[in-house]
Amino acid sequence: MSSKTAKPILRSAAWRISLRATLAFACGTMLVFIFLHRFVASDIQRRGDAWLSGEVEVLGDVAEQTTKNALYDRVVGEVAELVSKEVPNKDPSVGASNDSVFFLQTNGDGSLMLWVGAGSGVPNLKAIQADRIVPGSPSDLRVPGFGVPFRVASTRINDGSYIYLGLSERDELRVLRSLWLRFVLLWLLLVFLGFSIVFFTTKRMLSHVQRMTEAASRIGHTDLSARVPIAARNDEVGNLALTLNHMLDRIEISMHQLHTITGSLAHDLRSPLTAIRGKLEMSLSSGPQSEPSEQIVSAIEELDRLTDFLNMSLDVAEAKADALRLNRVPVDLDELLRVMIDLYEPSMSEKGLQIRLHSGGPLILEADAALIHRMIANLFDNEMKHLPSACTVNLRLSVEDNAASLLLEDDGPGFDPEVFPHLFERRIKGNKSTGHGLGLAFVDAVARAHGGTVAAFNCKEGGARLAVNLPLLAISAGQVVASRKMTITSSL
Repeated sequence: MSSKTAKPILRSAAWRISLRATLAFACGTMLVFIFLHRFVASDIQRRGDAWLSGEVEVLGDVAEQTTKNALYDRVVGEVAELVSKEVPNKDPSVGASNDSVFFLQTNGDGSLMLWVGAGSGVPNLKAIQADRIVPGSPSDLRVPGFGVPFRVASTRINDGSYIYLGLSERDELRVLRSLWLRFVLLWLLLVFLGFSIVFFTTKRMLSHVQRMTEAASRIGHTDLSARVPIAARNDEVGNLALTLNHMLDRIEISMHQLHTITGSLAHDLRSPLTAIRGKLEMSLSSGPQSEPSEQIVSAIEELDRLTDFLNMSLDVAEAKADALRLNRVPVDLDELLRVMIDLYEPSMSEKGLQIRLHSGGPLILEADAALIHRMIANLFDNEMKHLPSACTVNLRLSVEDNAASLLLEDDGPGFDPEVFPHLFERRIKGNKSTGHGLGLAFVDAVARAHGGTVAAFNCKEGGARLAVNLPLLAISAGQVVASRKMTITSSL
């Protein structure tokens, strides 16, 4: 494997995840084995102590029942020899050698009386005298010249002598070493298999993430309509791919809306700019006696309408893309409507229109006061543009389902049937309309940005109806006065 290939693998997330998972697995299995090893060692020692205690009692009984004569040493010695052949955990390859067990009997004064085992027994006696082994409780005994300690059990017989039976721990340690070696080999095999399984599983899972990354990196450079591949399995990676595709859908829609609004603005700005240029050129080409103020005033009015159109178009586009920035403050909708009616009532009266408000009192919203003000202004402007004289506009403000309900009704001709299904879309207007087709689209955008809704109807008895619902803000009564002042200041 070349260095160019190995370097990315060592830096990959699959490698890091596999190492951490394998390290955790290795530590866990090692702890389990240490516990098992201690348990097995304790069980082997318990079995050995049980064998020693049982056999030393048998030897004690034989010694007490055997007469102290010339045959005593032979009888007891042969019994001790038989006992040594029943050693637990003995290695079969050692043969019948008696170097793992010893039998020692001392006189009442502590001198050596009988010895069965390898060597002279003097080092064993000195070690026993030095350690002061207590009868009935097996204990470890280190004898000079032997690298492995003995496990020794003792008993006292009636004539005052002591019998000691020792079992070398060599066979026990051999079993434990064999167990340890097998575990290490099994442990290494399990760690390697665990690492391989985790690494290839993680690498396979992350390979799909890598393909998603590569596809996402190509989307912005080539085709915005491309999407990341979706896995067939319904897991976290598949959900990530779906989420990314949904995000890309929103980005594509936003970019499409941006292109649309840019094209629309370029088309709509051409005519008013041409008109403004013509009026200004006429003002410049007039004789020195003529007054250019009328053309200049007309040009300023065109610029004002153009600025308002631009602001409204951008607000609608941002709202459609869920990017409209709101400066939320408490707004008293009842007070704001009264202020707006006072502002528009003279203009409506000149056109022969009447406007009436039916409200039960203050209704506090948490909203952008400027946008709510412009939304209501668009509703009133829409009525002034499309209603004939002698019509009446009724505003009804109430509370429905913890939301402020603003119902606007008129007795005019109603909405045109051909534009009614598309009332809240941009650049949709009737044949007789002189506007830009953004009024109701802006109303819908502001309502949606505040979490509300707008609905339009044609009444059976004639006229149009618009219902705007906006979420209420529960505030104390002491805050109502402050919110009214804030609303009036923001609106004016």
